[in-house]
Amino acid sequence: MARAAIAGAALTCVAALAAACGSASPSAAPVTTAEASPAASASTGAASTAASSPTPAASPEVAGAAACPTRSLGAKLGVSQGTAGSIYTVIDFTNIGNVACTLYGYPGVSLAGGKPVTQIGQAATESKATARTLVTLKPGAVANALLQVVDAGNYPPATCGLTNATYLQIYPPNQTTPIYLAFKSPACSSKSVHILTISVAMPGSGSAG
Repeated sequence: MARAAIAGAALTCVAALAAACGSASPSAAPVTTAEASPAASASTGAASTAASSPTPAASPEVAGAAACPTRSLGAKLGVSQGTAGSIYTVIDFTNIGNVACTLYGYPGVSLAGGKPVTQIGQAATESKATARTLVTLKPGAVANALLQVVDAGNYPPATCGLTNATYLQIYPPNQTTPIYLAFKSPACSSKSVHILTISVAMPGSGSAG
């Protein structure tokens, strides 16, 4: 538990790899908006359907820009760094569609594996370090979110239910169709253990060092 607390506290500072650290804000704070600039290039991830999906959270109305559907987003992993018993990995989302769209709030992220591919353990807990920001993505523009993966070996085997994951299952904010990215990691199959934490979507790419 102490290691998990230390790792949680480190999340805000490590997020500087992806974007400037924001000051902690309560969930009731006014919604702010940001616009991401087009990137020179982007790698995309393959989207596929899942048997079950999370319930989308409400997002504010935006004139002329609807929420980005999964089919209009490519995903790839950006900068990774290990610290305090955790790995922090940036997930980049690129608008591969032909019209502007928006991201608001948290992606739904979990580890997955097996054949057919299924979710392993609990989905990522939402970090409250940064307030939700409405991000408008023009075609080719990029947003990112920071994922913390706590080392599953920190937990007793009987508590964790140690297994191996081969994918990240990623639901873009307010969407019910996931993207799968190859990602090998020890995982906890137990529903009582949380080893993932995800930040809000933020403008810009987290792939640059």
